[in-house]
Amino acid sequence: MSAERVLVAMSGGVDSSVTAALLKEQGYEVVGVTLHLWDASGDSQVGRCCAPEDRDDARRSCERLGVPHYVIDERDAFRSTVVDPFIEANRAGLTPSPCVACNQHVKLTRLWQLAKTFGASYLATGHYVRLSRNSCGTALLRGLDQNKDQSYFLYGVPQEVLSHLMCPLGELVKEESRLEAKRLGMPNWDKPDSQELCFVPDGDVSGFVERQTGQLATPGNIVDHDGQQLGTHSGIEGFTVGQRRGIGVSANEPRYVLHVLKESNEIQVGPRSALLRDSFQASSACWTQQRPNSAFRGDVRIRYRHEPAQATIVPSAHGFSVKFDMAQSAIAPGQAAVIYDGDRVVGGGIIEA
Repeated sequence: MSAERVLVAMSGGVDSSVTAALLKEQGYEVVGVTLHLWDASGDSQVGRCCAPEDRDDARRSCERLGVPHYVIDERDAFRSTVVDPFIEANRAGLTPSPCVACNQHVKLTRLWQLAKTFGASYLATGHYVRLSRNSCGTALLRGLDQNKDQSYFLYGVPQEVLSHLMCPLGELVKEESRLEAKRLGMPNWDKPDSQELCFVPDGDVSGFVERQTGQLATPGNIVDHDGQQLGTHSGIEGFTVGQRRGIGVSANEPRYVLHVLKESNEIQVGPRSALLRDSFQASSACWTQQRPNSAFRGDVRIRYRHEPAQATIVPSAHGFSVKFDMAQSAIAPGQAAVIYDGDRVVGGGIIEA
């Protein structure tokens, strides 16, 4: 009897490599696929997970395992569904979550389509999430390693994909993954993790937007919450609600970005206490299983490193409202808000301005 085939998303990093190695050890027929998403063009243009050497690392890992490796060109899709909306959102004064869009619209959805083309029964990735299957469908759970948990980025993945997804690293902590990679002879077992956005590795969002659009950012004023001018900025792109460093004004007490005002081209700053809010609206909702039909209780995460906070959630036709039990700091428009029931992801959406 032939082994079940699984397509493994190979980024060139240690996590995807050890995922492929573990599944092969478990008896699966592994096929490695790397998506070519972004072109390398100088240090400020490309990140570790999009560089040519990453595709080489993915190929070497597949060669070590004796499994086929394919590179698929998805640059157009990545540009239109991830990079262009990222640029547009930043120019509108929002703080987008491009990794959410990438997983939802490019990486996992496209990879599952490819998996079916390759005759694979499953798609596997190196994400630190867990999956639980029952008669109601597949539940997406937080990874066992809370420091590496990536469930926040996957709330928008369709149920069809989740039902065929395998994420063996969800039951491991990062150090265990590296030790497994070393045990299995993966050539990149000690490769450093990528820290920044893959297409903005230097963290200079404003510079990236200028290079990609060919348009210089528009200078404007930095004001306090009463509208008093405190200084100037070189462009609203790259500022985010809650930001403290790099604002460019001095004061007796720390000042934080309270609002990024596209209409007046202003950055409004103030004390940390002014960042607290207890409610918001979210749009473009995705539910991992069925959409709830009435208000319910849950824990809501408003950014990747935010500890989910208890709230009441009221779903609507295309979004939901959130009322926190305790006010939360720096609720940034454009960021993803993800709802949990314990470790289970219920759904998520985009925080509205």
